Amino acid sequence: MSEKTRETAVAYRVHPIVQWVEGVETLPPLESGDRLTRAEFERRYEAMPHLKKAELIKGVVYIGASVPILHAEAQADIVGVCGFYTIYTPGISAADNGSLRMDDENELQPDLSLWIDRAGKGRARVDEDDFLVGAPELIVEVVDNREAYNLQDKMDVYRDKGVQELSLWRVADDRFDWFRLEGDEYQRITPDEKGIITSTTFPGLWLNAQALIAGNLAAVMGDLQAGLQSDEHRHFVEWLASDDDKPGE
Repeated sequence: MSEKTRETAVAYRVHPIVQWVEGVETLPPLESGDRLTRAEFERRYEAMPHLKKAELIKGVVYIGASVPILHAEAQADIVGVCGFYTIYTPGISAADNGSLRMDDENELQPDLSLWIDRAGKGRARVDEDDFLVGAPELIVEVVDNREAYNLQDKMDVYRDKGVQELSLWRVADDRFDWFRLEGDEYQRITPDEKGIITSTTFPGLWLNAQALIAGNLAAVMGDLQAGLQSDEHRHFVEWLASDDDKPGE
């Protein structure tokens, strides 16, 4: 944290309104409904170290509520599954609850981002400020009833910015939807006859969504292991290690 930011943060804790205190600029706190640029959003967010989740969606601030255990457990499960996939897929990175800079009006904090971390192959990168920038190939959002109000706006942003696959786990409804960007719209992926959803962006990422919802992680990991042993996954790993721009070249 810079000296200026540290002074601002201290001043905020003293009196969280816009004023000058002994020559130190203080900032108003982030509040849901504020309309800000991304730069101003980040400036205020950094000055509130106690705040754990805030997002800027279409220029509007949304402050995250406390996280119920149903959400937290679901997030831990899907992070574990996708994290296991990255272990066996060199060149793929995952981030849990990391800030994502998308443009001047959008900075979201997805529950999980998965992206191709190879120069010239992926759509996202880590910038000099250690922020993820761009459009990760896959985003997962765990949604409880208190978060559903801004879900469509999030989906619109992810679609418009080119996030190739989007997974929504609606924990209160025991529902898991996986969407693929086709043209300008998201289309829901239908599970196969065994109930497995297969990612096309990340070959070998096979997810038994019903087993995941039921908490049967042994079954989930068994199906994922099968995906990791598939020819499509082997070819994907070979491509990631190659100099080819596109798979199959």
